[in-house]
Amino acid sequence: MSKRANGEGSVYQRKDGRWVGSTYVLRPDGARQRKEVYGRTRSEVNTKLRELISNTERGVPMAGTPWTVSTYSEHWLTNGVSSLRPATQSNYAWVIRKYILPTVGDVRLERLTPAHVRKLHGAVQSTGVSVRTTQLTHAVLRSMLAEAVREELIVRNVGTLVRQPQLERSERQVWSPEETARFGSAAKPHRLHVLFELAYSVGLRRGELLGLRWSDVDLDGNMIHVRQTMQRLGAGHGRVFGPPKTARSRRSIPIPAAAARSLRLHCIAQVAELTGANRANPLDLVFTTSLGTPIEPSNLRRDFEALIVSAGVPRIRFHDLRHTCASLLFAKGVPPRVVMDLLGHSTLSITTDLYAHVMPTALAEAASAMDDLLTEAADTLTSTSEGAQDVQP
Repeated sequence: MSKRANGEGSVYQRKDGRWVGSTYVLRPDGARQRKEVYGRTRSEVNTKLRELISNTERGVPMAGTPWTVSTYSEHWLTNGVSSLRPATQSNYAWVIRKYILPTVGDVRLERLTPAHVRKLHGAVQSTGVSVRTTQLTHAVLRSMLAEAVREELIVRNVGTLVRQPQLERSERQVWSPEETARFGSAAKPHRLHVLFELAYSVGLRRGELLGLRWSDVDLDGNMIHVRQTMQRLGAGHGRVFGPPKTARSRRSIPIPAAAARSLRLHCIAQVAELTGANRANPLDLVFTTSLGTPIEPSNLRRDFEALIVSAGVPRIRFHDLRHTCASLLFAKGVPPRVVMDLLGHSTLSITTDLYAHVMPTALAEAASAMDDLLTEAADTLTSTSEGAQDVQP
């Protein structure tokens, strides 16, 4: 028997001259089992073993094992989405557990057809959820199958063969300047009123506000640097602090003078509140509970809804404060590119698509401005021409 090299697994030559190698490989259920390979030469066996070992290290089970949508989804959630943000991973796992597995979980991966995908669409829509939820379910299945294609477990991604339901874009619910001011006045006595002020004055997302640290706030320069967000991953998973949503979401934003003054007063009030309660702010968060702990998103939502009632303004979602910010900026003629940078959108098309309903006003103002410019130019030209005629001998 020849001594095996490191990483080869167990390799030996039988009495009949054939070579045999064995190693432990991954099964679809996550367990491992011993697998033997055969060859005429030691080199041939080593090549086969290296492939098995490489697949196992990458989380790919041995070839020929029957995958179902259910077993592969476990593998994918463990190995295929590790680079995504924790909140995204949690959402994917929820969609798979809630919608995909009950409908097509038992189907063999290679036997999945477009008919199964359409069946999944119908099952999701029959629960009465929004079209957006059906789109999300479709996107998760498509992404999972794309990874299976890359791992050469299936030859086609049936998720790309079926059109997902189209979402009818509805007009964003936003407040007018008067309604915004009315809400701001009603929120003034609230200990977190500046959080709401930043939401509608600079368009920060809820997670960006709850994850904002004092080290990211420049009170001297009136700037906020968005470098961290806070997400609640659901029951039993807790809160997670991480980087912003996208690269462009990591941005620096100038603070309006009124909001800057509110922040300075909030800083003083927070120090006094925590000192009086003999509490600290170990995470350096700008917005905390009275005990110095992170704010639960659900508690913030309840406070927001109560303030809406108190202010007597139309009911909107917290995220619609961000839309309100954009709409108010467009109404004042701020260019879309500037609004895009302020909100941290990854592309200009996202900004213009989201706020198309307020763009006609801005476009009309642009046309009016062009009329004024050309009229002034024509008047200047006429005046110059008449003046030249007056001085002729």
